[in-house]
Amino acid sequence: MPIKASELRKGQALVFEGNLQVVISTDHVKPGKGPAYVQAKMKNVDTGTIKTNRLNSSDKLDDVTIDRRTMSYLYDSSGHGKGPYVFMDGETFDQTEIDADALGDDVQWLLENLEVTVMVYDGRVLGVELPPQVELEVTDTAPQPKGATATNQLKEATVETGARVRVPPFIDIGQRVKISTETGDYMGKA
Repeated sequence: MPIKASELRKGQALVFEGNLQVVISTDHVKPGKGPAYVQAKMKNVDTGTIKTNRLNSSDKLDDVTIDRRTMSYLYDSSGHGKGPYVFMDGETFDQTEIDADALGDDVQWLLENLEVTVMVYDGRVLGVELPPQVELEVTDTAPQPKGATATNQLKEATVETGARVRVPPFIDIGQRVKISTETGDYMGKA
């Protein structure tokens, strides 16, 4: 079913230039001169290459229907953070292994029993959609500096998944924080 380029969203699968592509990000640009356009970063499913494409807002693209299944993350089968990562379907209890390449940067937010949406097309896993935010425990951070006020100063912290995030100075080791899975930004205390 054809869709307009202006309707593209992250995680959407489509056929572009004869190949199956998954949209990683989109940016709607309205320059001072000339027509508006959409800049879409797409990943070719077959080759794994990522390319930024400029599309007119009115261009029509062939949307692909993909199967979205809710699954729970179980564990990293390598044990070293390199994948493949094992997910389980909550209805059929089937386990699926997904390579680190298909997950990309989303690996840093995976926590045991986290429910994600796995995108499948023709029996092939295209990737996962994480919830908008995750709650993680801070495992390492510097202590609050003396005289720190409630300004916009942030310090670096490591969370239980190993990801490094920027948090306010009052956050200490052992506290749980909400982190945006899309941007990696601190959202608040959990």
